[in-house]
Amino acid sequence: MSLRQTEKLVSIMAQLRDPETGCAWDRQQDFESLIPYTLEEAYEVADAIERGDNEDLKSELGDLLLQVIFYAQIAKEQKLFDFEQVAMTIADKLTRRHPHVFSNVVFEDDAARKQAWEEAKALERKEKQGTGSTRILSGLTKNLPALMACEKAQDRVAAHGFDWQETAPVFDKVLEELAEVKEAWISGDYPHTEEEVGDLLLVVVNLARHLKVNPEIALRKGTDKFTRRFNYVEQQVLTSGRAVTDCELEELDTLWDEAKRVLKQA
Repeated sequence: MSLRQTEKLVSIMAQLRDPETGCAWDRQQDFESLIPYTLEEAYEVADAIERGDNEDLKSELGDLLLQVIFYAQIAKEQKLFDFEQVAMTIADKLTRRHPHVFSNVVFEDDAARKQAWEEAKALERKEKQGTGSTRILSGLTKNLPALMACEKAQDRVAAHGFDWQETAPVFDKVLEELAEVKEAWISGDYPHTEEEVGDLLLVVVNLARHLKVNPEIALRKGTDKFTRRFNYVEQQVLTSGRAVTDCELEELDTLWDEAKRVLKQA
């Protein structure tokens, strides 16, 4: 997008928010009311990417950009900041976090580059928090999806040396936590079972990190695969003139195994 088009978009949003001639719905929005739309647009961008639909991706990125423009316009009206300041902030941050590109700094390897990146972020957090807490896990975004928040927390402490150096012990830890979940379930203590399930999920996220797998994306893909397989099972049942609830679990399991074979071949 050219600067001219960016200026046009900013101008359009200002018109939409005009107190007298703007859109009633747009004028009513504030920072908090836009949150659900922003989250939805972000997920729609991810969906377009996963489907490989580049034309839809272009459209969804536009919708996501609109959210940024919308927030900036509201902030400008409240004399907080404007879109130019938003752009300047991220430009400065990118330059600061990439000294190997903009300041002729040379890193020995990816590990050194990542360490410098984490140090830059830590310095930014310290400057942002001022005299507030500078603890390692302070400042984590509270509204992230649980898997993503867990991964970010583990990444941050790992950058300070609190992590397994090898992957094998993480597999052992998964088995240990799984056994503790079963033990809690047998005891009939629900709060304890919930706690142990949380511990199991946490260590599974840690395993994903060590395997270089994004747990959020992996779970989304797993859910998509589950959906495709169940849709196959349901279609076979409907073809027989019945509903899923009319079938015994053994028959559904057989159809599930069939779905795995057929869809894998497809």
